[in-house]
Amino acid sequence: MSQHHENIRRAARLSVAPMMEWTDRHCRYFHRLMSRDTLLYTEMVTAPALVRGRAFHLLDFDAAEHPLALQLGGSDPTELGEAAAIGAEHGYDEINLNVGCPSDRVQSGAFGAVLMKTPDLVAHCCRAMIDAVDVEVTVKCRIGVDDQDPETVLPDFLARVSDAGVTRFTIHARKAWLQGLSPKENRHIPPLDYDLVHRMKERFPDLHLSINGGIETLDAARDHLDRGLDGVMIGRAAYHYPAQILCDADQKIYGDGLTKDPIMIVQSMMPYITKHIEMGGRLHQVTRHMLGLFHGQPGARLWRRTLSERAHCSGPELVLEALEHIKEA
Repeated sequence: MSQHHENIRRAARLSVAPMMEWTDRHCRYFHRLMSRDTLLYTEMVTAPALVRGRAFHLLDFDAAEHPLALQLGGSDPTELGEAAAIGAEHGYDEINLNVGCPSDRVQSGAFGAVLMKTPDLVAHCCRAMIDAVDVEVTVKCRIGVDDQDPETVLPDFLARVSDAGVTRFTIHARKAWLQGLSPKENRHIPPLDYDLVHRMKERFPDLHLSINGGIETLDAARDHLDRGLDGVMIGRAAYHYPAQILCDADQKIYGDGLTKDPIMIVQSMMPYITKHIEMGGRLHQVTRHMLGLFHGQPGARLWRRTLSERAHCSGPELVLEALEHIKEA
């Protein structure tokens, strides 16, 4: 295994989940300031958008965001191979295949969680991606969908896809119900089965397995790591309460670095925000990701309100004005 692969696997001890409309480049730059080590993921980008649409702007990122993984959606092996190659050429450290998203749009495209029903197709897709790139190809999946029995389906899925060469999986420890539940409901209604994921680690000790779903604190993440899993992926909690997850991550998960100060994070964001606006961007495109930074702290409500109500028509100075509410509190 190359040193690059080893570095990414170390980073994968903690990762921030790919989340549509949330984990864009501005969000990732902000998150990176809080944690040097955590593995970050893009929003899902569809293979057709890259291969047919040539929408390469979707791959833009700042070099500071590394280590960084690109998540692809698709079900055509040839197209996914081409898209993976494009992602690798743009400098991503990992290419991840989405086999977990339950949205209607994803189902209609025959990719996402519906692919849990066709593990041989997933294996074929992954083989094509692996053949196309030098970086690691990984899979994010569910424990099953609809009426599938996860105890049977998940180990069969892992066996078939790992035979194609995938050795790192992130498992969202819930089923996805493709009929009857909305994508939002699929994030919290199907019950979590953490123990099943831990049993998969016992059954497949050579696979690098991360767990995802309902994990909201670093202490909970460390518990899964202490029980033997290789990584933990946190989604909504890392977005809504980023300081509580990421500012302590380097120290508590990786054993290096210092706890970051959220006020200093804001100050460190200022050159980025100023440059973004100078290049024609809008303040709210960045600050919408920063609203939860001071969650639970005095002044947090005024911080959020100032940025929420006025960022659409203001400049960088508004961020410093909002920060004063925190300092005064």
